[in-house]
This record gives sequence, C-alpha cells and structure tokens, in this order.
Amino acid sequence: MTVTTTPVRELPDRDALGRLYRARLSKGRATLGEMFGGHVEVESEGAWVTTAEGRKFLNCGGYGVFITGAKHPTVMRHVREQLERHPVATRLFMEPQIALAADALVSVAPPGLERVHFAGSGAEAVEAAIKVARTRGRTRLIAMADGYHGKTMGALSLTGKDVFQDPFRPLLPSVTHVPYGEVEALRKELATCPGEGCVFVEPVQGEAGVVIAPPGYLGAVENACREYGALLAVDEIQTGLGRLGTWWGCGPEGVRPDLLLVGKGLSGGVVPVSAVLATPEVFDAFDRDPYLHTSTFSGAPLAMAAARGAIAALREDNLVGRARVLGEEILRVVGRIVRGHYGPVVREVRGRGLMLGIEFAEPGPAGDLLIELIQHGVIANHSLNSHLVLRLTPPAVLTRGDLDFLYEAVDRACRAQAARYTPTRESG
Repeated sequence: MTVTTTPVRELPDRDALGRLYRARLSKGRATLGEMFGGHVEVESEGAWVTTAEGRKFLNCGGYGVFITGAKHPTVMRHVREQLERHPVATRLFMEPQIALAADALVSVAPPGLERVHFAGSGAEAVEAAIKVARTRGRTRLIAMADGYHGKTMGALSLTGKDVFQDPFRPLLPSVTHVPYGEVEALRKELATCPGEGCVFVEPVQGEAGVVIAPPGYLGAVENACREYGALLAVDEIQTGLGRLGTWWGCGPEGVRPDLLLVGKGLSGGVVPVSAVLATPEVFDAFDRDPYLHTSTFSGAPLAMAAARGAIAALREDNLVGRARVLGEEILRVVGRIVRGHYGPVVREVRGRGLMLGIEFAEPGPAGDLLIELIQHGVIANHSLNSHLVLRLTPPAVLTRGDLDFLYEAVDRACRAQAARYTPTRESG
C-alpha cells in the first residue's frame, strides 16, 4: 500500500494558517495572533524564536517555561537518546527513566518531600494535589485572591478570578479565597475548619502581575497551617526550578510544604511535564494504591528524560545563580528605562530573579507596550489576572548581546508609546 504524506517542512503560509485556526481551533485565538502581528513561529534556540519569514525574536515570555532556554543541549541530548530508545512505556513493567527523574527532582526539592507523582501540565498537578489532600481528610481548600492554579475544574476552583470561573459554575464546593499576604485573614479562615484545610499558595503570584509575598509571609502561612492542622501546598509551577533566582520560592524562608507543585521549567522547554512532590505521610494513600490516580501518559519516558535533562542543565550551567544575577540587572536597567519614559504612569517595576513585572497606574499602557515590544523584536507576556501589568520571564541563558538587544528594544518601544500616556512629558 502506498501512503502519501505531506513533508514536515511544507507549512501553510500565514493566510492559510489563519484560516486553519479559525476553522479547526479557535476564531478568538486567530484574532489574538493577528493582534500580536500575525507572526508564525517555526524555530527556536536558546533565547531566540524564529518566524517563517526568518525574523528573530528575543523570547522574554513563555509564561515561565524557558528558564533553560529553547533546545538546551543537555536537555536535547537526554530527549534524543530516549526518543530513539523508548519514548512511551507500557505502564505494566518498571521503567528506569521515571525513577531516575523522580530521584533527580527529590534531590533538589525542599527537605521532607520524598514522593513524586508526575503529570503532563501544571493544572493536572494541581488536580492530583487536591486528591492527595482529600485522602488525608482535607476537604476545605483555601487559596489566595488573584492567584492562578490552572483552568481544569478543580484547579479553576482555586484560581481566584471570576472572569475564568463564572462560565463554569458550580465548581468544587468548600473552596475559599483570602487576600494574598494577609496572614490574619488566613488564620481566621483556618480556625473555621481545624484539621480539614489545605492551603494553596504561590511564593510570587505570576498571573496576578508578579505580586511578591511580604517578607516572612510564607513562613507565617506554614505556621498557621501547623497550628490548625491544615496541609500546605506551595504552587511553584511558575516560580520553581530557579525562576526566582533560588531553586524554590519557598526556599529562602526555610518553608517545608506538605505538597509542592512543579511544572513549566521542568519540561526543559522541550517536552511538557509537571509533578506533585509530597511527604511520605501525606502521600500514603497514593503509596499503597498505584491505581488510585492514574493517567496514560503520566511519567512517559520521553517526558522523564526532559525532566532529567532540565535539572542537569540547571545544575551544570549554574542557571539558578545566573537567574538571580541577570534578574537583578534587568530589573535595574529596565526599571530605569521605563520610568524615564513613562514617569508617574508607571506605578512600580518589581521582580525576583527572572520574573519581572511592569505595573502601570492606568489601563492601556501594558497592552500597548506588549504589542510595541513585539514590533521591536521582544516577546513578553500580559498577566491573566491583571491588565495593568506587563511581565518579562526571560531565560537564564541570556548573553551580553541578548541583554543589550533587550534594553535597546525596551527603550525604543517605550519611546514610541509613552507619549500617548504622558503628552506633556518629553520622551527620552
């Protein structure tokens, strides 16, 4: 039998691709792509993305995925070797990659987290954590206002934004949101359900606009959980694995969670993968029954190879330390550029490591600057839970040339847009 296939390199042109998006995917997604310039990305390497027309963009977006950059050699070596050998397992026999990946992850995790359940996305990791909590009798879930934990039904119940929740109500019962950073509000809620609570918290709220926890907050949250018999689930899907210039956002305060959610950077920017880490006590029901919570592609060898490669790359290239140093410089230089152009229209430029946010005092500038930056060759991100904040989440592999390109692009983009919001100021 003769089978005719379309060569991989024969890609639809921009107009044809737009029609395919509208006919087969989402009209809204097609419109969004057009709003961001209609570019078609086809290649990537390191900190750069290349379009079908051959134009290169510095990738300071990606929602936190690319801490190791695209196609990091160490990650690619692990993935290529596994792809050729055994990409997907039967799930009946033991398979080495999943055990090695779990061991590698535990080796860099906060103390006490010795069990791992792998999943395919951050939201799936959150769902698994909710189920782990229920096996321990913690049926009252407490999350933070404006937090983001995903959009599957359980994860969405924790995501603190009505605009995402309203179309899908009713969601999970017994879920409460309290203000981020306010320990007394959390304590008051925990007091209503002693021994029944599970608290979900992010060290930095990325989608809320890079909202940084007050000093001592995470430690105080842990103490409150211990006092009222609640489990503590720290969501490090965006912040973990070096993004904040430390291995974990909860690390500097010595917080020891019962559950740790990992994703984004665990993929190495190559194969999607996420994980829940837990203490042996909390993981007990999952320990005893391997069929209690399963997924066909959970722990697939190819994804496990990517996870091992990502952790190896972070270690070998000291990317966690680089994230801290690069982040301090970018925060200082970009802050100076943006304030110089926008003045009081900028409320704050803040960040930790390579998660940075530019918050404006009024609606409009964040979105306009995002589009302008793309025109000048830099990909950034908006914030799903804050229309006032533009985010930068660059990789830790930026070179001096990459930094110079970023600063010049930010300066030119701000110069082009700031006059719209500061008409009486002299730009530049």
